[in-house]
This record gives sequence, structure tokens and C-alpha cells, in this order.
Amino acid sequence: MYKTSKTRVCVTVGMMTTGYDCPDLLNVCLMRPIFSPTDFIQIKGRGTRKHNFLEELLDKDLAKEIVKPDKKNFKLFDFFANCEYFEKEFNYDEILKLPANPSKSDGKGGGTYVTPDDYDSTNPDPLKTMMVNEVGDEGMKIDRMYFDHFEETVKEDEVVKKMIERKDLDGIEQYILQYIFDKPEEYYNLAKLRSSMKVDRRLTLREIIEKMLGYIPYFKTKDELLEDEFDKFDSRYMPDEAFFNYAKNFFKSYITDAEFREIIEQKKYALLNTNPNGNVFRKLPRELRALIPEYIKDNVSINKFMA
Repeated sequence: MYKTSKTRVCVTVGMMTTGYDCPDLLNVCLMRPIFSPTDFIQIKGRGTRKHNFLEELLDKDLAKEIVKPDKKNFKLFDFFANCEYFEKEFNYDEILKLPANPSKSDGKGGGTYVTPDDYDSTNPDPLKTMMVNEVGDEGMKIDRMYFDHFEETVKEDEVVKKMIERKDLDGIEQYILQYIFDKPEEYYNLAKLRSSMKVDRRLTLREIIEKMLGYIPYFKTKDELLEDEFDKFDSRYMPDEAFFNYAKNFFKSYITDAEFREIIEQKKYALLNTNPNGNVFRKLPRELRALIPEYIKDNVSINKFMA
């Protein structure tokens, strides 16, 4: 523990899989081999949480100078080649079989156990090499496989096939929610699909369906969507060129910054003195200050821009 009362290192054994949420985590160390894809997804998921570091920053003057406070990446220190195993060696299509060894009683009334085969490692113990691999926009194979299996499940469904022929996207969306999501066979759900896609915003089920059926080529990033939405506003209202950049920054900040949005909606303008986006608000003429929030409320779904 340090003077800030923030824990710098947390060591656990078998407890980092579920139920632990530390969004400002920047480093995850894998200190043992992992053979369960579910465990691997959950463990590395400790690092994929989105976070705004301004939440812990007490120096408001310093906060004004920080233009990129959001957590964009984290490091996964893998000492047992788990990433390589799930990327190259793990058989995602294997049908699991029950253990061949007979179960034995533990002699204490505590159920049964299976005796594993002995394993002796002759590998040298000291760490002699270190290799850094950056995970690109395509993500890890273990995440892509989850989406691929979901896509295959949906497209092979006979009911969905008929709705695809009719281009009934609303019907497909309702069918997935009712008959495919949250079933014990695979337990697909929207949260897991969003996680597997590694997009910096909240995907909608409609977008996922459109991507599967080829209506859209890829999932746009948060900034790409913000640009699209502002282009629509610009084409309709054409703000004066002198205020164009300020209007765009105000537009994006109002959508993505909950604190800024609340200040504007509650008209607590004095609080803008400590908000990084306060200067943008002051640069705009009064009519645009009122027009942009009203336009967004009527035409933009803020929910899909959240992480």
C-alpha cells in the first residue's frame, strides 16, 4: 500500500476469473498455465475494462492539461505461453470427453477425484527471453472464435434463414433475444459479443446482425461514429466556419462526457471552470450552445457511445 491508499500489486490464486472489477488495471501477469478458454477470457478481461483516469485525479488544474485521459491499452505478461496456446494450438472444435481414469473416493466423505497423469518438466527455470506481441485491431483468436460460433449458430437456424430471405432484420433481432441468447448450450449474450469484438463503444445487436449479414463491412469506432453524427448536424445547420471546430468538440464532448453533459443540462455553468471541456463551451455563440444539445437529444443515441 502507498500513501494514496491505492493497491499497486494484487496477487491471487484462482480468484481473478470472475467477480473482480478494477478498471484502472494496467498490467496482468499470468503466472501459471491455463487450459480453459473460459478462464482465459475472464482473466485477461480484468485488463480490458475501460477507464477514465481523471476520476482519481484530484488536481483540477492538471486535469485541464490532460487531453487523453482514457485507458487505451494494457499489458498482459504471459510467463507460460497461454496466449500462444489459445491462438495456435487449442482446438476450439474439439468435442470434450469424460476422463478415462476411474473416479476414486478421497476417503473423507468429500466426493471423488480423478488421479492425473504425472508430468515432469525438464525445461530450464530461469526466464532467459522476453518477447512483446501487440494485439492488433483483429483481437485474439479466442475472442474471434466466440463471434464466429455465434454467427454460425444464427445463420444455420432454419427460422433465421427464412427471415434472412425476407430481409427481416427486426424479426431476426427479436428471435435471437428470445431463442438464442442466454441458453445453457453456449450461453451467448450481448455483453460477451461486445467483449469479443474489442470495439471501444457499446455495440447494438442490430449492428452485430448487419455485420453478420454483410450490410456493413466492419464495426465503426467511437470516433468514426461521432464524425458521422456531426457530419449530419453540419449538413443540416452548417455552423459558421469560425465556430466549426468548437462546435465539433462541443458536440463530441456532450455525447461522450457524462459530467460535461450533466453540467450543461443542469445549467451549472460555474462547474465548467474545472471541466476540461469548459473552454469549448465558452467559445460558442449562445444559439449553438442551445442547438447542439437539443439536436443530440432528438437524433443521437448516446447509449451506443458508451464503453
